[in-house]
Amino acid sequence: MTVSAGARLVLPPEDRVSSPYTGYTRAHWEAAADGMLDAAWRWATPGGARLDLPGPPSHSGVRSDGLEGYARTFLAAGFRVAGAGGKEPNGLLERYADGLDAGTRTPGRDDAESWPLILDHHVQGQPMVESASVALGLRLTRPWLWDRLASDVQDRAEHWLRGALRHVPAGNNWYLFPYTVAGFLESVGRGDAETARARERALELLEGWYRGDGWYADGDGRAFDHYNGWALHLYPLLDAHLAGDEEESARHGARLREHLESFSLMFGGDGAPLHFGRSLTYRFAAGAGVGLGAVTGHTPLTPGASRRVVSGSLRYFLERGAVGDDGLLSLGWHGPHAATLQSYSGPASPYWASKAFVALLAPAEHPLWASPEEAAPSEGPDRVMSVPAAGFLVQSTRADGVVRLHNHGSDHVRPDEGESAADEDPHYARLAYSTVTGPTSAANAADNHLSVTVGGARSARRRIHPLGAGHGDGWGWAASWHLPVFPAGPSTVPGLRVESVTVARGRHELRVHRVLGAPDGARAELTGWATDPGGAVRSRLRGLHGWGVPEDVRAPQGTAFARRVTVPRLAAEVTGTVVLAALASLTADPEAALPDGASDGTSDEELDEVVDRVEVAGGTVEVRWAEDGALTRIAFGQGTVTVDHG
Repeated sequence: MTVSAGARLVLPPEDRVSSPYTGYTRAHWEAAADGMLDAAWRWATPGGARLDLPGPPSHSGVRSDGLEGYARTFLAAGFRVAGAGGKEPNGLLERYADGLDAGTRTPGRDDAESWPLILDHHVQGQPMVESASVALGLRLTRPWLWDRLASDVQDRAEHWLRGALRHVPAGNNWYLFPYTVAGFLESVGRGDAETARARERALELLEGWYRGDGWYADGDGRAFDHYNGWALHLYPLLDAHLAGDEEESARHGARLREHLESFSLMFGGDGAPLHFGRSLTYRFAAGAGVGLGAVTGHTPLTPGASRRVVSGSLRYFLERGAVGDDGLLSLGWHGPHAATLQSYSGPASPYWASKAFVALLAPAEHPLWASPEEAAPSEGPDRVMSVPAAGFLVQSTRADGVVRLHNHGSDHVRPDEGESAADEDPHYARLAYSTVTGPTSAANAADNHLSVTVGGARSARRRIHPLGAGHGDGWGWAASWHLPVFPAGPSTVPGLRVESVTVARGRHELRVHRVLGAPDGARAELTGWATDPGGAVRSRLRGLHGWGVPEDVRAPQGTAFARRVTVPRLAAEVTGTVVLAALASLTADPEAALPDGASDGTSDEELDEVVDRVEVAGGTVEVRWAEDGALTRIAFGQGTVTVDHG
């Protein structure tokens, strides 16, 4: 036996025959679930209704956090036990049955066991989130837990769960929580008009949030992130799968299949998911959609590639300190990392990672586990793929396994919400994200950002308006515009607007921006990737047109990947309408070393090897690539952008 990641997390020896990429088998997944559950249960209340894990509380308070510990670990236990046909380690289900009994005796009472009531999201909403995990755990383990409960415990549990049907969710994926609760109640013969309406309402909203290419917005705005896989696809398809509803499975499954066409490329060669969007402390839950696709058969991936992705993600985090010496998942990314968190993050929040264990619903003889691992999509040839519905451009390079996401469409701003620089979110506002870098904190210099400084105030990027995206053989593009907003003085400048285009080829990124309506004395700044200056991952940013001499700026708070980082930056004085072009790259390929004597990112010789010629005339930019003589032409129009390459 080998010990990995924490004193209480013991994993079997690697199997490099069936799992040549990760060494992980189904037994590793079971052992990981068992170890995490055992460590978490050491913090249970005497009655088992709450798991009060150590750490700073969320804004919902310690009682809600304790329920969260019970509910989210119950989800892992549900997948673990259901996948084993009811076999359970260490009397696991008895503990959850006792906790359900204790938590629902006097809900709302301020004592050591009682669960908080489920109320409207803006009053006391977190218990609604947890009700879905409780309901799903009960549904997964029904023959071995629910069906053996005393009738009065079943009645009390139903009464508590119905609070999710009778109160207002947040206007996003939260509507799938009452949907899941209702699905469980109907599955045990307790459905009625109330459960039917909760399910209808969720599906109505879900349909309105579908934007195409397999991607849902998380609500009425343009928030596209990991919630697609671990919520918006997961709940409805898993519900249909458990119900044996082939028609609904086919409908939801077709969308998941299309989603995975692009999303499966968003895992690096080291197993890392993209560091992008909120709730990143859920870590390997990012692979839940991939696992569910394999379990249900609704996936474009082979079983071996699916296993490579999900096991790669699990191993990535276990090897990098996600589980501490106490056996608990920490609040952060690799290890603890405060900037990764949101105010709703509490000590048990990381256990939404339990959703990845949906893969255990595939039994040992299932092709997911019986087929040998195959390369992940990012381990194939270099790829550039556009996702027009979300405004994404995905770029992967085989030599280093790095995946980059160029963001021209996801902003996490509600349609009714005003834009304020104070609310800029580094996990959505940046131009690009990757599997080997994280955004700098809001208090430091912003990475991958085009800002305009007016009167000493530097602008932020909030609401993103897509202008198109596309791709061809070995290249792709995406474009957007935004209204710069300022933290001091007037929030906007009349007429000021920024249009941005990214063209990706290989590891290189052509970044072209048109600043319109800049007042006298304004200054534009463009930054690149934030990396450790002494690390293996290297960031380069060079001006092609309009920019001045580059410089490196420090970000003392670091990122989720490195404590010490610098950010390359270009600057230019701008007035009126100005077109600016730069070349950026991010690489961990040791073969991409700079010429002897050149400092990082400063070599004209290296630039000459990438770009032959740059011409800018009015709103048209033409770039000739040195490698093959291909010409990229970008034309800005009246609120439009066209990109040609050939």
